[in-house]
Amino acid sequence: MGRTRDLARDREVGDHLGLGRDAIARQAWAEARDHLARADPAALTPHDWHSLGTAAYLVADRDTAVGAWQQAFTLHTRAGEPVAAAMDANWIAFVHNTTGNISVGSGWVARGLRLLDGEPDDAEPRGFFAIHEFYRLLEAGDFPAAAACGERVLDIGRRWGNADLVSFGLVGRGRLLIYTGRVAEGLGLLDEAMTCLTNGEVSPIASGNIYCAMIEGCQEISDYRRMSEWTDALTRWCEPQGGLVTFTGQCAVHRGQILRAHGSFREALEELELATRRYAADGLVPAVGLALYERGEVLRALGDLDGAEAAYEQAAGHGFEPQPGLSLAWLARGRTAAALASVTRLFDEPAGPVQRAGRLPAVVQVLVAGGDAVAARAAADELLALADSFGCEALTAEAGYAAGLASLAEGHPAGALAPLRRAWKTWIGVGARYDAARARVQIALAFRALGDEESALSELAVAERAFTELGTAPARREAARLRGSGLPDGLTAREVEVLRLVARGQSNPQIAAALFLADKTVARHLSNIFAKTGVTSRTAAATYAHQHDLA
Repeated sequence: MGRTRDLARDREVGDHLGLGRDAIARQAWAEARDHLARADPAALTPHDWHSLGTAAYLVADRDTAVGAWQQAFTLHTRAGEPVAAAMDANWIAFVHNTTGNISVGSGWVARGLRLLDGEPDDAEPRGFFAIHEFYRLLEAGDFPAAAACGERVLDIGRRWGNADLVSFGLVGRGRLLIYTGRVAEGLGLLDEAMTCLTNGEVSPIASGNIYCAMIEGCQEISDYRRMSEWTDALTRWCEPQGGLVTFTGQCAVHRGQILRAHGSFREALEELELATRRYAADGLVPAVGLALYERGEVLRALGDLDGAEAAYEQAAGHGFEPQPGLSLAWLARGRTAAALASVTRLFDEPAGPVQRAGRLPAVVQVLVAGGDAVAARAAADELLALADSFGCEALTAEAGYAAGLASLAEGHPAGALAPLRRAWKTWIGVGARYDAARARVQIALAFRALGDEESALSELAVAERAFTELGTAPARREAARLRGSGLPDGLTAREVEVLRLVARGQSNPQIAAALFLADKTVARHLSNIFAKTGVTSRTAAATYAHQHDLA
């Protein structure tokens, strides 16, 4: 009986090895990890240990992955195969560096490089270690040195026909070009890297990381067309891989970002919740911060300011910058001074073109709300220049919207119409219904300032319907208020405009100039306001405006 049990156990162990190898060939990562982990360790070759490491990494079992690659490292070292051992050290360093254990990762990088002593400078493994150096230089902000390092990765990859190195080199160089404002060139390199991925030439771990790097680069510059196409490609790549956990969080967060851009807010929340859970399961704590920030952006649009601020604060707790979204939430609460202080800091802080482009739309909105038309114009002009150099549709729309806001703040409604209309048409073209409706509200205000009340009411009605369909209650209420529906005490939209300026302390002549009205017309509106609201002084009118959220 004992011998029978031993034979059965041996057969089972042998079966696990064969089943594990078969699962690796099928990209059934969970099966592969489970079978190879249960196989007889003495029967596993260094290649099997490497396969176990790959499978474990892809199902987010980092400890098993590192342990497997360490076993491969030990076997290769004992066999006198330093180059193979160096590649094992590379993967161990990769896990530690991408999960924040930089000192441990650096130690394995140094260990791997020592094993390559005597190998030529363009030896294939050196390309992988150059990737670690690339990220170190990027983190340090040394873009020229990082660019040279990325070029070296690409050269080594092309020399050896290594698709992992070629695709990484293309993406690294491409994103650096984008960061330095050479967006068209950078996107061209990302497009080239995409061909490597779609041809199936790149290994699984490299593929997932490169997909995510490319999509993130597009999201940073609001290139939603590429972002949508490549997120679909990443989703298709993930779906057939059994038990895959790593990279599925990125899929979900990018789908959430696209849904938010298209105004599908409830669906976006579902994807972002999924992303948060998967990032947490994957051990990627900083990435959870990104998903939480995106959640805050959606909740702010839906009018859940408590939920939005909580999400922004949680994002900050995970090391993710909560601005400028948090400033816009403060502005929505009426905390204009706090919002102004934050966006002024953001405006004054030095940053690269991509970071500036991400900040400036919110900066303009807050500066306009705070009455600083001069600073708002400067920020809008900077954004226009960046959008022109980037050539991305959604950013071009944001720049046009910002320019329109600045023109309205300066008292030039005629000059606001052209950029606002361009923004509206562009947003419609990319499927951004919420943003398109926002543009229509500002177009309506420009019409109203020019005396074309009927056109203004028509634009507001369309915007109000869109906000209602999208479920964005704050924007719907604002459109209704501007249209004159639901205003207190029978006030008209024009009377509310006059009352708002009274609350700001402006005189009748100043109000007349701001609204392009005659002094007598302002006086008549003010008389109507006093009669409808029962106030008897400008001070009481200002108090009434604040009490009824009309200021």
